[in-house]
Amino acid sequence: MLQIPDGTADVRAAVGLAIRRAREAAGLSMRALARASEMSQPFLSQVEKGETSPSLSSLYRLAHALGLPPSQLMPAVSAPRGVSVLRRGEGRELAVSEAPGAAHGRLLSGGAGHLLEVVEYRVEPGADLGGWFESDGEMTVYVIDGEVEVTLEDEGSWRLGPGEAISHPADVRHRWAVVGAGTARILLSIAHTHPAVAARPAGAGRGGGGEA
Repeated sequence: MLQIPDGTADVRAAVGLAIRRAREAAGLSMRALARASEMSQPFLSQVEKGETSPSLSSLYRLAHALGLPPSQLMPAVSAPRGVSVLRRGEGRELAVSEAPGAAHGRLLSGGAGHLLEVVEYRVEPGADLGGWFESDGEMTVYVIDGEVEVTLEDEGSWRLGPGEAISHPADVRHRWAVVGAGTARILLSIAHTHPAVAARPAGAGRGGGGEA
């Protein structure tokens, strides 16, 4: 497993290298992967060279095209069976989408070799949350502050306030929206069923994703 410092350039380089190696292992050209993941080849080239960071939405689309969970394309926060302590202000930040004003998540646990992903989100009013998503496994959304509406396709919508949570199969298409004018803090946990099961944004190209 690739272990690197948390410096921004180092993380970009590691993600780009992981994507390039996965693409080559799959026998795909850069043009073919760009087409399959619905992004431009110049943007994918920048990502593979470590010149820019893909958003979570772009990582999900790339992972789906490669037949991998997105966590396999991210450097691990810690070894899968190791002990990791994150202090206030530490952790790897990822934008949800390439849209201006996109919400950011802080990866608390996860990455290559992990089955459990834990991400903390701080969402300002009006921030882009990337549209519809789906994944493998099970997920729990816990609201720390603010109010959030969680919509599950064909199931309904639920408004959650501080101290409230919703759990559901992650392969049900879902999206979030912040309710009201306040900032929301959300904790997302995903227990993946198997590291080889693909995870992806639902209906790629319909919400949140794109290229810089």
